[in-house]
Amino acid sequence: MSGSSKKIFEVFVSKIPWTLASKEMNEYFGQFGQVKKCLIPFDKETGFHRGFCWIGYTSEEGLNNALQKDPHILEGAKVQVQRNRKVFAGQKTNKEVMEES
Repeated sequence: MSGSSKKIFEVFVSKIPWTLASKEMNEYFGQFGQVKKCLIPFDKETGFHRGFCWIGYTSEEGLNNALQKDPHILEGAKVQVQRNRKVFAGQKTNKEVMEES
């Protein structure tokens, strides 16, 4: 295996209340495992985040723990948590499959 095919242990979180920031997201999702990164995109015009983020864990255990809990309630709102849909090593995107045809 090459170094570029590292597994990605990320969840995609949506419907985040606008009152939450990366600090709160790190604290909440840290209960499931060690958080490696928390990426919350912000809207440059409004200054608010866009209501979703990615949480990256250092291990598959953290990822699985976060996915097993349902519902996730933050600030009284139910947020959606799902496995990040990035292309993993060994999988091909539709574009790559089309180019081979």
